Amino acid sequence: MTDLPISSTAAAARPWAAGAAVIVTAGVYAWALLMAEETWQVTGLLVLAVAAVLAALKTGFARRLHQDWAASEPRLNRLAFAALIVLIFALSDAHFALLMVATTLLYFTAAMGLNIQFGFAGMANFAGAAFFGAGAYTAAVLGTVTAVPPLLTLAIGGAVALVLSLPLLLPILRTTGHYAAVVTIAFGVLFRTFLEVNEILGGPQGLMVAPMRLFGWDFNSAPVIGSYEMSFYVNYALLAAALAGLVFVLVRRLERSWIGLHMDAVRLDETAAACFGVPVARIKLTAFLLGNAILGVSGALYGMMISFIAPASFTFSDSLLLVSIVLLGGLGSLWGSAVAAAIVVLLPEKLQLLQEYRFLLFSILVMLVLLFRPDGILPRPLRTFFASRRAGK
Repeated sequence: MTDLPISSTAAAARPWAAGAAVIVTAGVYAWALLMAEETWQVTGLLVLAVAAVLAALKTGFARRLHQDWAASEPRLNRLAFAALIVLIFALSDAHFALLMVATTLLYFTAAMGLNIQFGFAGMANFAGAAFFGAGAYTAAVLGTVTAVPPLLTLAIGGAVALVLSLPLLLPILRTTGHYAAVVTIAFGVLFRTFLEVNEILGGPQGLMVAPMRLFGWDFNSAPVIGSYEMSFYVNYALLAAALAGLVFVLVRRLERSWIGLHMDAVRLDETAAACFGVPVARIKLTAFLLGNAILGVSGALYGMMISFIAPASFTFSDSLLLVSIVLLGGLGSLWGSAVAAAIVVLLPEKLQLLQEYRFLLFSILVMLVLLFRPDGILPRPLRTFFASRRAGK
């Protein structure tokens, strides 16, 4: 009788311990990769990562970890966020590494917006860079208006991206599949052309973007603690982490709500969903508008961080970059998008030999994933909507 509670307690502790060990290991590995400067060091770390993943798949540890993570997900999600904050402070004086961390977080946030469209509702959107750029240009224009608080600019950037989505609603509703993809591609091309010919928005030369200011603090000022001076990118990395965490919670709540359930039904079969009373048009509009609003918010912060934007930064190839993050990570998989965003952002920067061939590299990666792991790096598990019923409650 005494063995049962002990074993039950140990079994309950295993998910937390295994997940925590993986999070700590991933944090240390990310620090080592970001601080590595020599090509041989980066190559060695990449080989080590591939070997560790293959060993986890071969031994069944990956499957067990997936089950354990599902059992303790809220706690492990909070631990992962805490590890991210620790990583940012561990890199507090490394300008380039912090820029890469902040960029990865903003691309991850943008990918979560696309995941609402692609992964949940099954809607193709190949104009992600256009809505991302709409937020960045909104930050550039409003940065000259001192009456608008910069934090409010982020929300306005999302609102502008949402408004730009309105002309596409009717075509999106009347088309499906590759026809809808063509509509979004055309919009992305038109958006870049509009930026290039519009002198008010700087034309092809682009615009300067005012930095983020929060409660009187200029984010382009380096934080100083005693005699220790940090990189000013710490400010943007922390804000990007907060934004990514907020959007992660929002998207996860959406996924587990009845709206998320309806999105899954629409993605799987629109006709069957309509027959069961699902408001297909309303669900598709919700996914499209909400996803683009998230893209706009992340684009506004991205513009403030890099301080300069131009039409060349928001091309169709950049939209494909965002799409590749979603496909590599796995449709609808938020943690998969986080891993894929790190690969897409960090790999070309750490291996400068691949910088000019990054789009070729991503194309090859996407094809390999589609051939050998079509569900993505971290596939989205089958949803269990009635979790309490499954637990026997």
